[in-house]
Amino acid sequence: MNMQQMIEQGTGYLLKTYSQVPVVFAKGKGCTLTDVEGKEYLDFVGGIAVNALGYGDAGLTKALTDVLDSGLLHCSNLYYNEKAIEAAKSLCTISEMDKVFFCNSGAEANEAALKLSRKFGHRDSPARTEIITMKDSFHGRTYGAVTATGQTKYHQNFDPLPQGFRYAVFNDLESVKALITKQTCAVLVEPIQGEGGVVPATKAFLQGLREICDEHDLLLIFDEVQCGMGRSGKPFAWQLYGVKPDVLTLAKALAGGVPCGAMLTNKDVASVFGPGDHASTFGGNALAAAGVCEMAHRLGDTGLCNEVTEKGEYLRTRLEGIRSKYPTLCTAVRGFGLMNGLALTIPPRQVVEACFAKGLLVLSAGSDVLRFVPPLVISTGEIEKAMVIVDEVLATLS
Repeated sequence: MNMQQMIEQGTGYLLKTYSQVPVVFAKGKGCTLTDVEGKEYLDFVGGIAVNALGYGDAGLTKALTDVLDSGLLHCSNLYYNEKAIEAAKSLCTISEMDKVFFCNSGAEANEAALKLSRKFGHRDSPARTEIITMKDSFHGRTYGAVTATGQTKYHQNFDPLPQGFRYAVFNDLESVKALITKQTCAVLVEPIQGEGGVVPATKAFLQGLREICDEHDLLLIFDEVQCGMGRSGKPFAWQLYGVKPDVLTLAKALAGGVPCGAMLTNKDVASVFGPGDHASTFGGNALAAAGVCEMAHRLGDTGLCNEVTEKGEYLRTRLEGIRSKYPTLCTAVRGFGLMNGLALTIPPRQVVEACFAKGLLVLSAGSDVLRFVPPLVISTGEIEKAMVIVDEVLATLS
């Protein structure tokens, strides 16, 4: 069966919830993917910020293989498993949080945080149940998470949505203050908005949120599903800003490519939940937990994060050069570490498709941003190769 036949078969059997690029990948090595016909692609998508260690990483492969060899992939959360205990300790240590709940995805991690917030608010009488999130945010596709997402395009045709969410303007502290009532229990924010266009929060904004939450006894929740796990140049983006949340949600790169999500919190807030309040059948299974252990180990080595910072600075310097070269097409460069965006005046899809034809995988963010979230192990030479291709594509479009 050739690649086109495979795609036709996939179209016939898979529910069409994605606008998929016409390619079938067969293998990967480092930061390069190879399709079933042997063509290679330099990957600046990284599974949408998931494959932080690239493809075929020796450490991650051994960690997962050891679990497969043990035969114990899953035993349920009725019992402890060694890998989950190790993963919990390692993750809490590098995140500077106290307790963790494991699940399978970013949406699930945020759902756990929303439930925790509501139960936290129910300690008062009358109960506080309103949660403030940000416009242009993205928190997942499940009902609670998609309602928390401050983009109406994700809400259309799915009403009635859950109640109790209010949307402030990102990086506008006064807009947050204006929404606080006696019913408010939490504020949920991405330190760096991903799907909203790769927009970093200002330090003043996050510091202000911390002060507001302390003043009104609100939970401050940071969604680091995309910007966490070393992506910002620190193990976690809150450490980049020096503003610590009460609750931290993670997924994507958390287990190096194995599906895994987590909600972390401090001891006081963790005491809100008791047995039966929340659960996840596959959360903390041994295979995913082994991936978490390996990622935590690698992020604990400051060398990796330092390299992310250095390579991110190089990438942004090259992007700034491209922006200056094509001022009618490019308007801004944004980001930290290896989470970066190039704002465009043309539909990003045009650039994505042209780069794909030249063997470079990139993706969009929001309606006008070209997003770069390569594996954290990307080399300077590979960054240069990607920038040459982007330059060539923009030259043909200018």
